[in-house]
Amino acid sequence: MDQSIYLLLVTLCSIALLLVMVTRLKIHAFVSLLLTSAFVGLAAGMGFDEVLVSIEEGMGGILGFIAIIVGLGSILGKLLEVSGGAETLARTIVQTFGSDRTSWGLTLTGFIISIPVFLDVGFIILVPIVYALARKTKKSTLFYAIPLLAGMGVTHAFIPPTPGPIAVADILSVPLGWVILFGAITGIPAAILAGPVFGHYIGNKIHVDPPDFSETAEESVTETNKSDFFMILTVILLPLVLIVLATLLDLLVEEGTIAEGILIIEILQFIGHPFSALTIATLMAAYFLGYKKGFTGKEVLKFTDKALAPAGLIILVTGAGGVFKQILIDSGVGEALAELLLAYNITPIILAYIMAVVIRVTQGSATVAMVTSAGMVAPIMSEFTLSSPEKALVVVAIAAGSSILSHVNDSGFWLVNKYLGLTEKQTLKSWTVMMTIVSLTGFAMALTMSYLFF
Repeated sequence: MDQSIYLLLVTLCSIALLLVMVTRLKIHAFVSLLLTSAFVGLAAGMGFDEVLVSIEEGMGGILGFIAIIVGLGSILGKLLEVSGGAETLARTIVQTFGSDRTSWGLTLTGFIISIPVFLDVGFIILVPIVYALARKTKKSTLFYAIPLLAGMGVTHAFIPPTPGPIAVADILSVPLGWVILFGAITGIPAAILAGPVFGHYIGNKIHVDPPDFSETAEESVTETNKSDFFMILTVILLPLVLIVLATLLDLLVEEGTIAEGILIIEILQFIGHPFSALTIATLMAAYFLGYKKGFTGKEVLKFTDKALAPAGLIILVTGAGGVFKQILIDSGVGEALAELLLAYNITPIILAYIMAVVIRVTQGSATVAMVTSAGMVAPIMSEFTLSSPEKALVVVAIAAGSSILSHVNDSGFWLVNKYLGLTEKQTLKSWTVMMTIVSLTGFAMALTMSYLFF
């Protein structure tokens, strides 16, 4: 058997093994990815010691960056949650847009809120606003919930510092600034189509009243501490602006447009590094959304501890994705797959999307789909001459693929089902279709940009 074909079969078997362990045997994704990585290495002919060294290098190589970014982002999101900042931001935006354009305001709200706050947490915080709007207008909750969820779904998958795109960007060695830029460019049309457009359609097709328990939730939200709107907006958007600015300055310095060694440029590059930018935003949040809102230092520390607990699981799964990538590189599987792609003229962006779709639909977790797909594509991309912007579009393609067809094996499906009081059929017709629109639109945008501009 040809070696390239054999290694392709090894890769396909590894994916099947991963899916069986996660879905059938219910083994945690972190452990499943480690076992799958070891299987690939040994099946590809690596020695036992070589496999262990690759596992250590793969884990260590990615966690140095991921752990800091995910940790800081989680703390920032937690402070925004406990201060009442998320609710304040949502109510201000919705009021600004007015009753006729409420769905657009909710999409923008979801888009901004989900940058530092996990989708599930953000939705639980803001769903009382959906209940209140539905009761006031007598419209279906889907008319308001779908636009909010669409905005959240896009930024949760497409735009750092949410864990998924950060993990993929690091595994593929793509500067975060390019991922933020192209994630926004491709994500905005996806959010519009899946949010206000589809939300208006499905809200008229399926009428769902707010669930009975929602009245208590509406009352409790008015007791939340309020924060200043513009300060909240600054805390959320400042790190993104700094990171994109630093990325553009790096590009101009590399091209010779700006001379090296200029102090102000070096300072902007330093504070625009993801570590610096998120540290600045987190400190601002701790002061303005913590101490200034009456929380003691002990309470802020407690919030920080709570924020880092779920972050730890994400960091470990991401690290295991780095292990998978390293094994594919060291075993030669990545190079062999790249040769097959070149022979059949398949571009990395298409492969990345297809892999993410298959893994996402089969096992449900968007994070697992993203890190596994990135691990497979990373060694392949090294055989292609791709610029940082082109690599960023591959990140977007993976994010889009990991968003498609959320169904009964995805926790997000049941979160929406429970909080909106939907049947399983209604959830499939609304939430599942919405996420599929996000996926297809995002991928279509990324693919079009890759062909037109690169």
